[in-house]
Amino acid sequence: MNDFLKKMRDDHHEFDRGQLEDQYGKNPYELFQQWYDEAQHGEVLEANAFALATVNSEGLPSSRILYLKELDQEEFVFYTNYQSRKGEELAANSQASMLFFWPELQRQIRIEGKVTRVADSLSDAYFASRPRGSQIGAWASQQSQLLTSRQELEDRIAELEKQYTGEVPRPPHWGGYALSPESLEFWQGRASRLHDRIYFERKGSSWDVCRLNP
Repeated sequence: MNDFLKKMRDDHHEFDRGQLEDQYGKNPYELFQQWYDEAQHGEVLEANAFALATVNSEGLPSSRILYLKELDQEEFVFYTNYQSRKGEELAANSQASMLFFWPELQRQIRIEGKVTRVADSLSDAYFASRPRGSQIGAWASQQSQLLTSRQELEDRIAELEKQYTGEVPRPPHWGGYALSPESLEFWQGRASRLHDRIYFERKGSSWDVCRLNP
């Protein structure tokens, strides 16, 4: 075995930062908010970053890092280009998975459910709150499409800066999605890889809660 592969195999740390006792409650949203607050006020650099996994019409998965922007009426909201790869995949299959990983706290949260577009008014309000550069970028980027050069993108941005000298409207191809969870799993790292895994599954208007083997 070469040094690179040996380092990869041996590159791990013992988990010793916490544990999930049996007092985790019956409401996964309350536990999420508690963990998120601890991540946000702790050592985590970008607590709202998560991996979004989607599947296309042929069953091929893909994932990417996005940012959670709102927890609205028990739905997890993020924003993106509707015409991007993720947007096309969500149009073909609305089931998706979100994964938050906070290694500083040795915690993960996996959230699975159905994704729908949010109301235009919500997308408009969030877009208006974004920095001007990000607003122009939402118009300039034909996300996931081929780009001949960086200069092509820079030229597009320059033209849009001239076009929108004042307020920048929200592009019709850009807006929000909300994931409504069917399940949430809270993972707390423990020693010897004997991790705590608490699994919430929706049953009508309530949740079943159980422990899973590590």
